[in-house]
Amino acid sequence: MQKYLNSAEETEQFGAELFKSVPSKHLIFLQGDLGAGKTTMVRGFLRAAGYNGVVKSPTYTLVEEYTIGTRKIFHFDLYRVVDPEELEWIGIRDYFDQESICFIEWPDRGKGFLPEPDRVITLKTQGLGRSLTMDYGS
Repeated sequence: MQKYLNSAEETEQFGAELFKSVPSKHLIFLQGDLGAGKTTMVRGFLRAAGYNGVVKSPTYTLVEEYTIGTRKIFHFDLYRVVDPEELEWIGIRDYFDQESICFIEWPDRGKGFLPEPDRVITLKTQGLGRSLTMDYGS
């Protein structure tokens, strides 16, 4: 699936639409350069789930956890991961064993330690907006 998003608002709206189609256990890889809108899309997803707090990029914390009702949502940012083995030290497999939705930014930094995703969403800056491509995992 391909889509053009004209603004941050449309990027958030896509995240909200995505919320409607994602089961309670799902792994989504988010690809795109810095500033491409990955966290903005997750914000829209979380807002649709009923979260009203601040949604920030987990660039420095590596993971942000949200519990909304009975749903657990984890937002990872692997940008600062130097060695994929670091993911073992934080117990990343434990996150995937739960009934949870996991968003992973910069998944290439975790190669060899991440399972196959259910979806891959790629955002690219294009003009004043973003192009979005969504593929389903194998």
